[in-house]
Amino acid sequence: MPKLKTHRGAAKRFKKSASGRFKFRQSHRNHILTKKSTKRKRQLRSPAYISPVDSDAVKQMLPYG
Repeated sequence: MPKLKTHRGAAKRFKKSASGRFKFRQSHRNHILTKKSTKRKRQLRSPAYISPVDSDAVKQMLPYG
């Protein structure tokens, strides 16, 4: 069986957690942070997990992830 290629775009965006779910960095945290409230920025810091519906697609893109 040949080796499978990892989707490099997905590899940069998703990381597998210890429980097997995929976590990702939330958007809206790069620039123009002065107008965003402290609460909003703080909540964007916490890791977000992809929904179970999308996990099969990410699993296929990251065969060794």
